Amino acid sequence: MTDTRSLHGRILTPLGWRRGQVQFDSHVRQLQVDDHSGGDDPQLPVILPGFIDLHVHGAAGVDLMQGGDVARTIARTHARFGTTTLLATTMTAGLDEIEYALQGVAATMAAPDADAACIAGVHLEGPFISPQRLGAQPNRTIEATMALVRQLHALAPIRVMTLAPEIGEHTALIPALSALGIRVQLGHSAGTYEEGVAALQAGASGFTHLFNGMTGVDHYRPGIAAAALAHAQYAEIIPDLQHIHPGVIRLAARAIPRLYAVTDATAATGMPDGEYALGEQRVHKCGGCVRLATGSLAGSALTMDQALRNLVQVGLDLADASQRVSTFPADYLGLGDRGRIAPDARADLVVLDAELRLQQVVVGGRLIDLD
Repeated sequence: MTDTRSLHGRILTPLGWRRGQVQFDSHVRQLQVDDHSGGDDPQLPVILPGFIDLHVHGAAGVDLMQGGDVARTIARTHARFGTTTLLATTMTAGLDEIEYALQGVAATMAAPDADAACIAGVHLEGPFISPQRLGAQPNRTIEATMALVRQLHALAPIRVMTLAPEIGEHTALIPALSALGIRVQLGHSAGTYEEGVAALQAGASGFTHLFNGMTGVDHYRPGIAAAALAHAQYAEIIPDLQHIHPGVIRLAARAIPRLYAVTDATAATGMPDGEYALGEQRVHKCGGCVRLATGSLAGSALTMDQALRNLVQVGLDLADASQRVSTFPADYLGLGDRGRIAPDARADLVVLDAELRLQQVVVGGRLIDLD
């Protein structure tokens, strides 16, 4: 786009809060700010970097594993809640089903929707996980090989892959996976603390929905979550206030410098209570919670704007919470052009009122219809 637009309010800049305006087309072109103001006027709207969600299974009644054009619907829906970049996330399934889903993602990425969040690639959450820590994943796990990963990576760019490090040769594969540009995350794992540390030393760089689907922090037999708290720079967390107690969110935020929020959103996101698909499973949304028929949590109906509000609710200040829904996930993927409001960054912006309710969303300079 060539027209320059502007937004005025309290802007979270790399130097902190400033009062002023952002001028942008497809990218931020200029920040006109008052260097003597902390931007603390509560009457002004709040302008933050657009949200970045690295773990999205679905929305609006559709699940990524349905393939075809559903990734477009998912990206359009999450944009209405402030997400400007996301990773389309698979479930454990048969290889033909995973391949079909990846082909749909690739087609959507090749012809992106101007009114949707940018799909930056795939988070392959299965099938290379432990059958002992399935969570809501079906029991169709297999051991990873480089040939298989390359086969899948050729269909759509895998940016993040969840791996149980204790399975077979998984830890030995991590350097080669990293060399392909894949961020290896530890998750859905029955591994020990030592196995987690060994995987980090091999090049693993994160943890999938920390505390959920992994061994914990028993003080005699610490597991994967303990390895994260002791050593991680990055990890996902689902701040829906259902997957994890608020006090544990605060613990993780103190221990892991670049802990960042994800939604783990399912087809139930943005939808009324009822039954929905999650891969080959059926899940039930009731009162904002998504569960299997057994009662176990099965992803979420969380949106990133609510994730931001929840982080503030549990005690993080707004600037810190903003980094955990924008800057840190951008940095984790090496997306230096987003997750911050600065000249030449992509014009991915959200405007919030004093109660942190969304007023406007801008993706690549384009204003999104929130209705």
